[in-house]
Amino acid sequence: MTQDVEMKEQAAPSNSLPSFSPSTLHHLKEIASLIETGAYDREVRRILRAIRLTMALRRKLKASALSAFLNFTLIPGSEALTRLSSYLPKEDEHAMEVDTATSAPEAPAKHSLPEIEIYCYLLVLMFLIDQKKYNEAKACSSASIARLKNINRRTVDVLAARLYFYYSLCYELTGDLAEIRGNLLSLHRIATLRHDELGQETLLNLLLHNYLHYNLYDQAEKLRSKAPRFEAHSNQQASRKLLHLLPLTSKLQLYSYGSPVQFCRYLFYLGKIRTIQLEYTDAKECLLQAARKAPIAALGFRVQCNKWAIIVRLLLGEIPERTVFMQKGMEKALRPYFELTNAVRIGDLELFRSVAEKFSSTFSSDRTHNLIVRLRHNVIRTGLRNISISYSRISLVDVAKKLRLDSVADAESIVAKAIRDGAIDATLDHASRCMLSKETGDIYSMTEPQTVFNSRIAFCLNMHNEAVRALRFPPNSHKEKESAEKRRERRQQEQELAKHIAEEDDDEF
Repeated sequence: MTQDVEMKEQAAPSNSLPSFSPSTLHHLKEIASLIETGAYDREVRRILRAIRLTMALRRKLKASALSAFLNFTLIPGSEALTRLSSYLPKEDEHAMEVDTATSAPEAPAKHSLPEIEIYCYLLVLMFLIDQKKYNEAKACSSASIARLKNINRRTVDVLAARLYFYYSLCYELTGDLAEIRGNLLSLHRIATLRHDELGQETLLNLLLHNYLHYNLYDQAEKLRSKAPRFEAHSNQQASRKLLHLLPLTSKLQLYSYGSPVQFCRYLFYLGKIRTIQLEYTDAKECLLQAARKAPIAALGFRVQCNKWAIIVRLLLGEIPERTVFMQKGMEKALRPYFELTNAVRIGDLELFRSVAEKFSSTFSSDRTHNLIVRLRHNVIRTGLRNISISYSRISLVDVAKKLRLDSVADAESIVAKAIRDGAIDATLDHASRCMLSKETGDIYSMTEPQTVFNSRIAFCLNMHNEAVRALRFPPNSHKEKESAEKRRERRQQEQELAKHIAEEDDDEF
């Protein structure tokens, strides 16, 4: 906020400079230098840092700044420069003259590195999407993907993963997402052959999103089951095997590959697939885990995870806590689901119908309308459970009235099914057409509290085991005594790694 105020105060009232700040081009040149260093040293973490700096600079990008940067970095007359310049709108002559004057003192440094070229594609593509020029963005993304197929360098993988995402986004924004499904499958096959793990993770998620966008859940599950196993840090085990062969700086580079953000997306898609397949227990675990692991800045993603998790918990017969609906920034988005939960908790079928009709457009846009239709049986069962607790004997006619069912025959069949499934402890008297509830016993004399307590203990033990497995220790740390200087250097590198992982989690969403 302070930086924005200072920039406004420095604005001149007349004879102003171009619309982009003079520092924008300077920052882009610094980022290009960082990418060049990372490419020559084969350090992926430098390129990751360059992407984070670019995301911070994204809103300041202007056509004139991008044009000047392309002329500075790419070789004159090259195919990439000609193509990318054609996507940018032409600025007025005054702006171009001032830009040329500001960059005149520096000798242009021309690069032939593939990393720099792909980065230029990424910059132009982000600019076109922000300007809502989706047709030009589609052409630019297609050209960048065609160029990527001919590049096999591990330092390009991070940039390629970003391009894959924006490639899919461009076609989704124009409603042509189905057109690139075959190309995404081809890219996933290429990434697998090249051992591009980040590319595999990104493309698998994009393919799952592509299938789920068109409700092709069976095809999505077939792809997911045959794809390489997806883990939070897919290269972590391989990295540990190589730790004793590499210096500490290379260890930092290895741990940069696994993407927790992609793992969160994978868990979300897997939870949706399991929900449609009626495997609610697995779906609940995946959705809640995705919501927990998602970065705090990814509010929209966490809202979607919570919406699906609420529906799944209701289908399991659970009632989510009120705190779920009162999370910061989610109150308004989760309001329809709060009212729906209240209707299910009360067991009022009429209230459930009114809520479903009132927020039908919201449920349709969230693609949860079909799941809410399944909840009708849960609402009836909850109401029937409340009736069985309140009445020791009640006629089926009164049951039909209280549950607001169409006929007594429907009430009889529902009561019989609930008794058979163990939802209520009662008997059905067909002769007198009434329901006889049995006396409720002490809940603590049953095994239910033990089962709940055991599940909580198992959850805590699993969390502890995962935390222990995630610990990283330098090899032979108990044998070798390090000097004070090496200790300082190690701690500084560990702090940089922790900061890098935290920034990556926040920026990738």
